[in-house]
Amino acid sequence: MEIHYTKHHNAYVTNVNKALADAGVTAPECIYELIGDLSKMPDAIRGAVRNNGGGHANHSLFWKVIGPKCGGAPSGALAAAITKAFGSFDAFKESFGKAATTRFGSGWAWLVVKPDKSIAICSTPNQDNPLMKGVAETYGDPILGLDVWEHAYYLKYQNRRPITSRHSGASSTGRKWQLGLKKR
Repeated sequence: MEIHYTKHHNAYVTNVNKALADAGVTAPECIYELIGDLSKMPDAIRGAVRNNGGGHANHSLFWKVIGPKCGGAPSGALAAAITKAFGSFDAFKESFGKAATTRFGSGWAWLVVKPDKSIAICSTPNQDNPLMKGVAETYGDPILGLDVWEHAYYLKYQNRRPITSRHSGASSTGRKWQLGLKKR
């Protein structure tokens, strides 16, 4: 994880900041505002903001929800929302794992809160984020993200992505992820 944080995530931050500075664009304080409406970005840096800003936003959530002493079935409002949307926590885990393992190439699996306050599972390619209007197929506020880029799992699991999804927040074994509503 140290390489993931110090090399990959750091590169996203460095590259998005450089693109913004080179274009003379002042970034909002919140990364989610920056990536939320890419049409506001100059054409020359839109790709850099989408890829690197998205990478920064995605990994910022990733570090907040992963931890060695986190995990297990959620409680409270999130547990109720999962049961309402998927029928059970086990069914949620299966659906979340499927979103991760069937993402072609690199990307992310997400649990999002949609504008109508319902929850949904989706996936995005590359460093796209569910908050990217007009980009993400399912628009919503991500509360859990699983990085299915090869850099996230390859050193330990090589090309066995289904194994890594079982060791994600959707898992009841292995490294656990905290399933909790993030605060911004």
